[in-house]
Amino acid sequence: MTTIPTASYGILQQHRCDFALDEAAEQVKNLGYAVLDAGYTADELRGISEEFNRTRASYVETHGESRLKSLNEFHTIRSPLTHGGAAFLNLALNENLLSILKKLIAGRFILNQQNGIINPPQEDYNQGVWHRDLPYQHFVSSQPLAINALFCVDDFTFENGATFVLPASHKAEAFPSANYVQRSAVQVAAKAGSFILLDCMVFHTGGFNATTKARRAINHLYNIPFFKQQINIPMNINITKLSDEAKNILGFNYIEHNSVAQYLSTRLGK
Repeated sequence: MTTIPTASYGILQQHRCDFALDEAAEQVKNLGYAVLDAGYTADELRGISEEFNRTRASYVETHGESRLKSLNEFHTIRSPLTHGGAAFLNLALNENLLSILKKLIAGRFILNQQNGIINPPQEDYNQGVWHRDLPYQHFVSSQPLAINALFCVDDFTFENGATFVLPASHKAEAFPSANYVQRSAVQVAAKAGSFILLDCMVFHTGGFNATTKARRAINHLYNIPFFKQQINIPMNINITKLSDEAKNILGFNYIEHNSVAQYLSTRLGK
């Protein structure tokens, strides 16, 4: 194996990287993606997997398989943390994840959305096309405005359609040419229990699942509080036993006010 040199000269500024979180944060800032261990035990991962399957079955029963298929929503579970299972709420508040989000997003951030995603075997699905997770936007920012945290319920492999990314594409406004995509796309393999972190302006797509088994994931999008949530989480979750930090992250302190009087009632010194 070739040894990469570490000595240097003429360098006046350099990022320090002392821990795994710092290394992952640096990679997200520079390349737009990284993989982070969520820190779960095998038993905890098994519990998340079982909760995913229970929630999926209930979700399909509630909304109807034919209706979900007609809406191209059959392989998605919208806002699973609002369906009553503690595993999804705990996942959205994962300690390792929140620690790295605080390194990436300056100031406050909230959970914009959480969605269960199923990459079905041997067929196309709605996440299998190139996109940004702030879609229809063609601008760049010097600091991340939003971070995508895709939790791997199952192993992400080259065979089952692990996510493709275009490294550093969060620094370019336009989607690149087809030839550039073919030359530059990187497929990100990751073990179950990992978060695949993406700057939400990096272009990415799910791959084709060539196996005989579905590949499951739970996606999270965290952003500065100026973007509204996909689904109003505070209106659909029990506030009891939530810490002040959890209320902040879930958006309880950033609900759109219905009147001036309601807005003033939230100000300090009321």
